[in-house]
Amino acid sequence: MKILVLAFLGLALSVAAAGQQEPSAPAAPPKNDDVSAADQPPADRSAAEEAAKLDLNPDAQGKLSQEQMVKLFRVVADKDMENDRRLRDYTYIERDVQNNLDGKGKTKSTEIKTYEVLEIYGEQVQRLIEKDDKPLDSKGSAKEEEKIQKIIDKRKNESDEERKKREQKEEKERAQGRKFVTEVADAYNFRLVGTEPVGGREAWVIEGEPRPGFEPHIKEAKFLSKFRGRVWIDKDDLQLAKMDIEAIDTVAVGWFIARVHKGTRVMLEQTRVNDEVWLPKHVTFKLDARVALLKGYNIDGDQTFRDYKKFRTTSKIVGIGKVEDPPK
Repeated sequence: MKILVLAFLGLALSVAAAGQQEPSAPAAPPKNDDVSAADQPPADRSAAEEAAKLDLNPDAQGKLSQEQMVKLFRVVADKDMENDRRLRDYTYIERDVQNNLDGKGKTKSTEIKTYEVLEIYGEQVQRLIEKDDKPLDSKGSAKEEEKIQKIIDKRKNESDEERKKREQKEEKERAQGRKFVTEVADAYNFRLVGTEPVGGREAWVIEGEPRPGFEPHIKEAKFLSKFRGRVWIDKDDLQLAKMDIEAIDTVAVGWFIARVHKGTRVMLEQTRVNDEVWLPKHVTFKLDARVALLKGYNIDGDQTFRDYKKFRTTSKIVGIGKVEDPPK
């Protein structure tokens, strides 16, 4: 699934490039018995139909075949991409802790930032609300409000042509994501380790090792052989509940752009919200990277996500603190 590498690389490179952690990871499809198949978005129906056809009965030794696990990962990956869309229906609080390490791995400085994550005209935006667990002063707050207002004004005045171009770009990215799903499912040899409880729910524990001879069909997939990992998949919802991914070799992005070194690691835990969606709960990562062969980053990071609140997607933001519903 896309999160296995692309989200992680985005995390690594965004930290390296800007000293800022990536906002987060996925969510999941709803389970609403009152919604008919015809009312579900196409991506929902596809994932639901594939899940319904999935044979997950283990053999006499209690194992799932490689074919079963590949199909399982494709279903989970489809849901994972749908999660990203559903995350936009929620606002939440994100707290990022970044420990900057010296050459011996000891903390030399710590930065703590807390954000309110908003959705503005289809764009996810972070508003900084605290530094080092203390509220921003009036000057800092005013600066953040000005940033948000600029985004609102830009989107509010967006022309039909600009909106169409933006939507076409987003659809192109989704199509690329669907291609990547197939690559991930084919890039690894999966092994069922067993089952474990995650958040009080039973999950399959599956390990993935790069498959020798794998030939990527898209350029993003060439990084897959550089990572291995273990994932926990919720048995009832077929959702990614937890993952632990590690770089087993140096990942070079361009000749002079960045290198993510062996041993770099990310762990993610998700939680079920409102009985309809799986959203990130906790992310930890250890990043060892170098940008442009000059500036190095050795960082331990910790992100927590809380206070998920669903908002009406039909509402229209017209200014800070102002919400205007469309006329009836």
